[in-house]
Amino acid sequence: MELPRFVQMEPVGQCNLRCQMCPIQFRQDGPPHGPPAFMEYALFTHLMEQFPSMEELHLQGLGEPLMHPRFFDMVRFAAGRNVKVSVNTNLTLFNSSRAEACMTSGLSLMHVSLDGSTAATYERIRVRSRWSTVLKNLELFTSTQERFQGQGPDLHIVMVLMRQNLHELPDLVRLCQRWPVKQLWVQHLCHDYGEGSLPAHYHSMRDYVNEQTLERVEPAVIEEVFGRARERATEAGMSLRLPRIQKERYADDVPGDKRCDWPWKRAYFSYRGDAMPCCMIATPDRFNFGRIRSEPFAALWQGKAYEAFRQQLASPQPPDICRSCASYTGTF
Repeated sequence: MELPRFVQMEPVGQCNLRCQMCPIQFRQDGPPHGPPAFMEYALFTHLMEQFPSMEELHLQGLGEPLMHPRFFDMVRFAAGRNVKVSVNTNLTLFNSSRAEACMTSGLSLMHVSLDGSTAATYERIRVRSRWSTVLKNLELFTSTQERFQGQGPDLHIVMVLMRQNLHELPDLVRLCQRWPVKQLWVQHLCHDYGEGSLPAHYHSMRDYVNEQTLERVEPAVIEEVFGRARERATEAGMSLRLPRIQKERYADDVPGDKRCDWPWKRAYFSYRGDAMPCCMIATPDRFNFGRIRSEPFAALWQGKAYEAFRQQLASPQPPDICRSCASYTGTF
């Protein structure tokens, strides 16, 4: 089986630091529980060597990628191999030197998380965040890109849509016109953590998702908001990606890679090198295929565990962890 051409890596695994701004603290990588949870640069280059045909690399995990002291070295290394590199960031740690590195490192695409159009909503969702800081840093990105005459990554804004911020979507479309935004990508909460094997320390996350999921909102209410957002995006000439509302119901004969192509076409690694089926699972204690250090990934990719997972995903009874996933159900 051909190795993936799309790979996602988690440069930083910390979830309890201020820069992650997660409302639910369930992961104990990094301070105060241990040393900084940074992917070793040697591990990064080792993983890169495993994929000679890689076309895209996405740097994102449960920590803020720009925290990594060698983040832009990673970008330069991959871009030097003609790999398209993208990142998700909350932009909290942005500054002048990082702005210039964005323009010169070969970074192709920057996704900035904005989960609201007002300070009150954004700061309620992103704990210990500062709305004014993110807006200031978006202005810094814009002015730096202008100074570099348009060089640098495309800018996308990402909004995770929930009950508490649904009403702000149309205003966020309008706000995005202040910056060179190529696309506003709107998504649902990625997972409902409904698998029976869920470790107990994730139960607070399950409760949060149950409280905030759009599945508890009348479809007519969602469509009314989506309609206003579409109108404003059309007026602004902005690309707007909206999630589906209704879940996909697969017929038994639908091939596995048509349900979710991750275990056939993409690979995901934690900062420690744990290979996982996809980014939606996010943490290796929920599910992983093993840790990559010195052994070749190809052996794991073509091995029994991966193949068994693929076969089950292609069946009428997919893995329990996939049934709760917004990507699998088509509502991401």
